[in-house]
Amino acid sequence: MAKPAKWWERIPFRAEAPWLNVLLLAIPAAIVLHFTGGSAFLIFLFAALGIIPLAGILGDSTEALSERAGPTIGGILNATMGNATELIIAFFALRAGHIEVVKASLTGSIIGNLLLVLGLAIIAGGWNRQRQSFSRVAAGANTTMLFLAVAALVMPAVFDLAVYGSLRHQDSRIEQLSLWTSGVLIVIYGISFLFALKTHKALFTPHEEAAPGHSAGRMSQRRAFGSMTLATLLIAYLSEMLVGEIDAVTQTLGWTELFVGVIVVAIVGNAAEHSTAILMARRDKMDLAFTIAVGSSTQIALFVAPVLVFLSYAIGRPMSLVFNAFEIVAVALSVLVVEMISSDGETNWFEGAQLLALYAMLGVAFFFVPG
Repeated sequence: MAKPAKWWERIPFRAEAPWLNVLLLAIPAAIVLHFTGGSAFLIFLFAALGIIPLAGILGDSTEALSERAGPTIGGILNATMGNATELIIAFFALRAGHIEVVKASLTGSIIGNLLLVLGLAIIAGGWNRQRQSFSRVAAGANTTMLFLAVAALVMPAVFDLAVYGSLRHQDSRIEQLSLWTSGVLIVIYGISFLFALKTHKALFTPHEEAAPGHSAGRMSQRRAFGSMTLATLLIAYLSEMLVGEIDAVTQTLGWTELFVGVIVVAIVGNAAEHSTAILMARRDKMDLAFTIAVGSSTQIALFVAPVLVFLSYAIGRPMSLVFNAFEIVAVALSVLVVEMISSDGETNWFEGAQLLALYAMLGVAFFFVPG
């Protein structure tokens, strides 16, 4: 006999992870503060906290719709909408002229997934276990694809440094190189679906069951579509609110746009997805946890970054793929360390601690990098 639903489970617009629903209270708080002229920092804080559960709802509803769309269309829908929150925040930041925040958020999403998320997942999964195993073949495919994507992202910066001797030069050749690189990345992103969903599907679908704690399969199609639409609209509204307070917050707290993008915006956009990777690792599903963490970074590089480049030119706020030297080194180190840890197909909790240590050092360094 099925257990009666708890009162909060009867609410149609909610995240499947209970802890995320508490943060929904931040949404009305942000709106009230915004319209009553409240503190810029509090508006920024509550808008950021409100986006986190909305990203979870967006992910849950997308998962439910993808289950009914078939494996191929569902996989494309899941992968694409999984980055919707980052895209929405970045779009409003671009429109407001915060190009450095957008670039930093791309860097932060990549290193955050590789170091913070994977590190926490490895610790959570390995704390009471001697070791955890995962497919070396699948891990190798993910990390190689990520390395190629990151190499393409840093190529404009290498070109800028080699030809002009700095990372600040901006001319038509840099813009054209960024656009062409973005085009190639999107093509590779499309081809990756053929690899992951058709020719080598078994490598990327090591599990058959839905994520524990998620009842996306029981969500009706109507509710899923309604939740996805409402969550997207609210994320857009809160993102515009959050971006509007960036200048005030950076001046008040002494933060740079680089730090806000790399740490704050990146964590806000990925927090809901992060919890899934950690949960999977705790249940000894390290294959899935690794795929979520590294796959998310790959999608940022292959899809989100090039789409934002094209969007930036469409709205008259051109953004190149020239990142600063510290961002390039941070991404390269992150990819290298994850490749070293995953090469043997096994992890233990201490390796997770090492990933977190590197993330902490990079975070401190980003905080002190002058604006």
